[in-house]
Amino acid sequence: MPYSPLLIKPFKEELTGVGVQELLTPQDVDKVMEQDGTTLVIINSVCGCAAGMARPAIRKIMEDGSIKKPDRIVTVFAGQELEATARLRSYMADIPPSSPSIALFKDKELVYFLPKFRIESRDAQSLAGELSGVFEEFIAQ
Repeated sequence: MPYSPLLIKPFKEELTGVGVQELLTPQDVDKVMEQDGTTLVIINSVCGCAAGMARPAIRKIMEDGSIKKPDRIVTVFAGQELEATARLRSYMADIPPSSPSIALFKDKELVYFLPKFRIESRDAQSLAGELSGVFEEFIAQ
């Protein structure tokens, strides 16, 4: 049973409010994942580490004009967009489900994955710093 849309609306808006594209259906996921270039994927959730670390880190990155960003930054909400989340996870078939989590794809290939256990033990600033370094490594200047 999905979460109430009213319950999670502010959690979703933390990301969509800074320009992260929301994927609501499996078709939305396929359309994005079939594109070449770089795609950052955030699997959002209601847990405390999403609220205290993951979403704030993404907001820091989105608001920092000096950081080279992926071609696309997208999100699905685990526990709400069940089919879209399942489809997205099919692109990471060898990785156990983890919510929240963050993944970077380059030319349709998974090149970086940050699972929940590596999010929950950090602060937003250190996560943003790690992601910025990942972008420097994988995104053409």
